[in-house]
Amino acid sequence: MFTGLVEEVGTIRSVAPVGEGARVTIAASTVLDDVEMGASIAVNGCCLTVVEWGDDWWSADAVPETMDRTNLGGLAPGDPVNLERPLAANGRYGGHVVQGHVDGTGEVQSIEELDDGSWRFTFTLPSELANYVVEKGSIAVDGISLTVAAVTPSTFSIAIIPHTFAVTAMGRRNVGDTVNLEADVLAKYVERLVRPTP
Repeated sequence: MFTGLVEEVGTIRSVAPVGEGARVTIAASTVLDDVEMGASIAVNGCCLTVVEWGDDWWSADAVPETMDRTNLGGLAPGDPVNLERPLAANGRYGGHVVQGHVDGTGEVQSIEELDDGSWRFTFTLPSELANYVVEKGSIAVDGISLTVAAVTPSTFSIAIIPHTFAVTAMGRRNVGDTVNLEADVLAKYVERLVRPTP
């Protein structure tokens, strides 16, 4: 389980095709402090398993499902990615429940700098996620725990404080970029509980 609090921005070193999947190698430092074989690290909110590492890099295998359902399939060397290790059992819980299971992708529709130094981002909202996104609710965008500022049937907006803009890959996003989305898992369970059983 993750919290959506990004620990560092890594850099893609390589994406080597393996059939329809890929071996992804990422330059990093902080998330390697206690790395071991089989450890989980979220990359843009997508939970991947460490299969190899060095002093300043690590690799994971991304299966075809991951490449198809996330923005990892569009990554290239030099691209920045948000990285987070799972929450330690004795850790402080500062974000919201993020599973590292990407539900789908959206596209950056607009970016507006506000007069207080913050930013307002608007993203397209896939129809299959619309039921789970509510104003003032939680959503993970590229693995960042964020609060929904506004929502329409086809878009949602978030406010990004200057700190988040500076220390995550969100500060390097442009209109048209694809981002990973993970809806609040609580909304999914509530829907399942109230939906009539076939």
